[in-house]
Amino acid sequence: MTTLSEGAIRDALRRVQDPELGRDIVSLNMVKEVVVDGSRVDLKLDLTTPACPLKDEIEVAVRRVLEPLGATEIHVSWGAMVRRTASPQQAQLVPGVKNIIAVASGKGGVGKSTVSVNLAVALAQAGASVGLLDADITGPNVPLMLGVDGQPTASPNNKIVPLERYGVKVISIQFFIPEGQPVVWRGPLVGGAIQQFLRDVEWGELDYLVVDLPPGTSDAQLTLAQSVPIGGVVLVTTPQEVSLADVRKAAAMLRRMNVPIIGVVENMSAFVCPHCGEATEIFGRGGGERFAAEQGIDYLGGIPLDVTVRQGGDVGVPSVAQREPGPAAEALRRLASAVAAWMSVRAEAVGQPVLTVS
Repeated sequence: MTTLSEGAIRDALRRVQDPELGRDIVSLNMVKEVVVDGSRVDLKLDLTTPACPLKDEIEVAVRRVLEPLGATEIHVSWGAMVRRTASPQQAQLVPGVKNIIAVASGKGGVGKSTVSVNLAVALAQAGASVGLLDADITGPNVPLMLGVDGQPTASPNNKIVPLERYGVKVISIQFFIPEGQPVVWRGPLVGGAIQQFLRDVEWGELDYLVVDLPPGTSDAQLTLAQSVPIGGVVLVTTPQEVSLADVRKAAAMLRRMNVPIIGVVENMSAFVCPHCGEATEIFGRGGGERFAAEQGIDYLGGIPLDVTVRQGGDVGVPSVAQREPGPAAEALRRLASAVAAWMSVRAEAVGQPVLTVS
């Protein structure tokens, strides 16, 4: 039997791979602490994202390689290390923000803001530091959906301090205009507002900045793509062809601007009866999956029609934050894990240095 020592443990852990990155956890610098006390081993492992969906799988693999060494008690504590998807030069455009995730759609009414809000809150619940930028300047719904109001203050260095709700830092044009007043602006003004929110907001240190884009292909999307390094975009559609036709155009625009597409999520995929549990596909079936296969991108799952999503959106309690979440909440949490995993793989692919957070 191999002597139970720190060196032997680290050597054994080289046989444990991160399932998403395909490299061992030692070379990825995920093993932060090894403490040996007799046959007891205490490990501190840093995941590549706080929302890692494969934590249990990694722990099983760790136990499998350490038990033959004579470890009878194995205790694993977890931290997280979030990597940048942009170069250090690009990252200076929004200092402190490691990854920008945009949420886009080809048309309105598909639940893009619902996805943005729940994605941001789910990432924060997993332990990430998260910001949410409501870039839908002429139709800002994020404040209502998060239940946050008020007017941001100025920081000592004269930047805008975002409001906060559910652990998410939030900024929206809605905070600066009277209730009920429309924003009737031409494209250049919309683009200018987005640039100001990126440049003049005191975001601090963020693992992820989620940007809720307006629907379609317009100045807002162009401004964002040309102003900051977008780590990836989540496309939102519904199953029916009229929505898919428009999201194809959004995907084509993103590719033309060399913006990475994380994948597509199909919202309103079916209605789940709260009484009998039967699913009825009101808007059709399989449109999101077909689109993903056609485009060669990931299908991020379907989110069922769920009355708790509408109820929560109306009163400022996102689905993933409700005390008794409905069937959509679990789908939205899976979406957050899939997005975080994709960002982690992309960061590894572009070879950016590891940045560790507690």
